[in-house]
Amino acid sequence: MRRSQTDVSPDILTTYFNNILPLSAEEVAWVAASFHARLYRKKQYVLQEGDSCLHFNFVVRGCLRLYKIDEKGAIHTLQFAPENHWISDLGSFHGLKPTALSIDALEDTVVLQITRDELVRLYEKSVRLNRIFRVLVENAFINLQERLLHNISSTAEHRYQAFLDRYPELSARLSQVQIASYLGVTPEFLSRLRNQKAKQGSDNS
Repeated sequence: MRRSQTDVSPDILTTYFNNILPLSAEEVAWVAASFHARLYRKKQYVLQEGDSCLHFNFVVRGCLRLYKIDEKGAIHTLQFAPENHWISDLGSFHGLKPTALSIDALEDTVVLQITRDELVRLYEKSVRLNRIFRVLVENAFINLQERLLHNISSTAEHRYQAFLDRYPELSARLSQVQIASYLGVTPEFLSRLRNQKAKQGSDNS
């Protein structure tokens, strides 16, 4: 029998969490019962502007994007989430308020997702899981600070290198337009950056 695309072993999350803080067998069972697999097709919305964010998502396969569309229709990408990354609008998720952001699937994407109520129950049951998610949010905040610093003080070349360092697997999977929206440059400027980088690589080889 052909396996469903959402047949996801909870061991994926167990392994991920154990790398932060080892879980007990009981905690592993709680995680398995609290997270639910879901498939989003390419271009499908996970979250739309104006809705409330209901899930915290862990990407098993594929890639999601968190972004804002401005009044001129331009897309400003805040985050990509490929495999083993988390994505959500945390302000909307925890505040139960409408979001100004959107999340969509750049590829067919399978996630393990948890609701706010289920996550709060995990916090109440387990000090270790509470601590793990605190670490995840702290890391997300650190990454956001670094991204803001890059945006206000780094050249486009340095921002592109930071993108390659943070998402090494995505350069060949995403379109030039998608990467440019993350860097805050035009696709044409990104093309020149890539050509320049490729030329420097060939000159140094």
